[in-house]
Amino acid sequence: MRIHLTSVFVDDQDKAERFYTEVLGFTKKHDVPLGAKHRWLTVVSPDEPDGTELLLEPAAHPAARTYRDALVEDGIPLAQFAVDDVTAEYRRLRGLGVRFTQEPVETGPVTTAVLDDTCGNLIQISTTPR
Repeated sequence: MRIHLTSVFVDDQDKAERFYTEVLGFTKKHDVPLGAKHRWLTVVSPDEPDGTELLLEPAAHPAARTYRDALVEDGIPLAQFAVDDVTAEYRRLRGLGVRFTQEPVETGPVTTAVLDDTCGNLIQISTTPR
């Protein structure tokens, strides 16, 4: 068994597509229309084009909005992405105008930072030593 797909709920799929591809650097994998308003829109790491897909799922259901908004209010990230160097990625993303709710912090062997994805979510980036 392996993880094939996971999702984040987003306010606006077009905005999410731009942020996750142009800012974070993911590659669009699938973009399939689902009715008049929504799409099956997934992105992947360019380093693993056949790896786990991230579905940029519309936050249309009221429960999704309530859940996501409660996490943001409490400062809890919805997802975590691995990066080679949190501090370098933090600087790169800050240079692109990304807002962070937590600057890089070392907690034991792990360094983390938390960013606002502009689509209603907090995302944690992390580095673990090799």
